[in-house]
Amino acid sequence: MAQIRSFIAVELSGEVKQALTRLQEKLKSGSSTPVRWVDPNSIHLTLKFLGDIDVNITGRITAVMEEATSGTHPFHLEISGLGVFPNPRRVQVIWVGMSGEVERLGQLQKRIESGLVPLGFAAESRSFTPHLTLARVRDRARPEERQDLGRLIESTRFEAGSSLNVDSVNLMQSQLTREGPIYDRLSSVALK
Repeated sequence: MAQIRSFIAVELSGEVKQALTRLQEKLKSGSSTPVRWVDPNSIHLTLKFLGDIDVNITGRITAVMEEATSGTHPFHLEISGLGVFPNPRRVQVIWVGMSGEVERLGQLQKRIESGLVPLGFAAESRSFTPHLTLARVRDRARPEERQDLGRLIESTRFEAGSSLNVDSVNLMQSQLTREGPIYDRLSSVALK
């Protein structure tokens, strides 16, 4: 059985990617903490990480996406707010958040997740927190570097004003390479 690494996501517009690029440049100039920045062209809004799956199940996953999006009209999100996981004293991930119709996004994500359970995908134990990952702090970063980065994040204002029109949900393949992941869209389901 051929296996592929995959996830379900909303892809971003060029406008949003440009806003994220500008934000990354601003943060890079203010910190020397060892960080691996995500290529803005690769940033997406993940709804469900599937991991390694049998390539033959992609049609069934797409059918779940079709069922979950049935009756869901396109909606808007705003890219806003800058944050970190798990906290500013121990930064591991830098992200931007979402505002706007996040409740509709959460409902869509929940329908996708529950539809995947019969296919053998476990439901997440953590609640869904919609975000776009900008960077991951490297393991070699010292505690004081993580704290300095946390202070920079807390003092940086980011209200991009960029909106994201959620009009489709995509099944994506992720191929990990030394240069970073390469993403390919396997299927797309439009919101009508």
